[in-house]
Amino acid sequence: MSAKKFFKKLFKILFILGLIFFLFSLSINLYIIGFSKKYIFTDIKDVPEKYAVIVPGAAVVNNRSVSHVLRDRIEAGMNLLDKGTVIKFMISGDHGKTDYDEVNTARKYILQMHTVEEDKIFMDHAGFSTYETMYRARDVFCVTDCCIVTQKFHIYRAVYIARKLGLDAVGYISPEITTFRKKTILSWNVREYFARIKAFFDVLFHVRP
Repeated sequence: MSAKKFFKKLFKILFILGLIFFLFSLSINLYIIGFSKKYIFTDIKDVPEKYAVIVPGAAVVNNRSVSHVLRDRIEAGMNLLDKGTVIKFMISGDHGKTDYDEVNTARKYILQMHTVEEDKIFMDHAGFSTYETMYRARDVFCVTDCCIVTQKFHIYRAVYIARKLGLDAVGYISPEITTFRKKTILSWNVREYFARIKAFFDVLFHVRP
């Protein structure tokens, strides 16, 4: 076989494999979005009462200030708490290193910006991923029903994982206090496309955190 024919055949095989992967990954994404969308709300008045609100972790800066992403999630969760839609507030996030602490930084922000009883706030220091957050909410914190607050790009996966793990979960899309750039949102959606694939298999194979 000549080199030209070899590379032509190789290209054809790679193209077919790439097409199969694209269709398979697209079907997973569409399935997760379709499964979750009926449990997701954009208007706070429509959110049903639940025991706890779960705020998934997001970036913090020097353990002093929360990112805009995390701030929006916290504010949405506090609005649910103030409204009486939930009675407990669970912060989950990455506290795997002493010099990086999403959870306590979020808690400090809440206590600085809001008047809230501290015993209403629960902290999960090992929420290193959305899957681990929902898994630990169920098995460590004994949450059975909840409302997850996060951005639109992330909420389908979060609700999917929670419900597949047996939680009676709904989602509330956190309003943007500061509008995010379209370029930033696009990068989030690209990353989320692949994160949903991982979530699908985590749930399918009952992965332990």
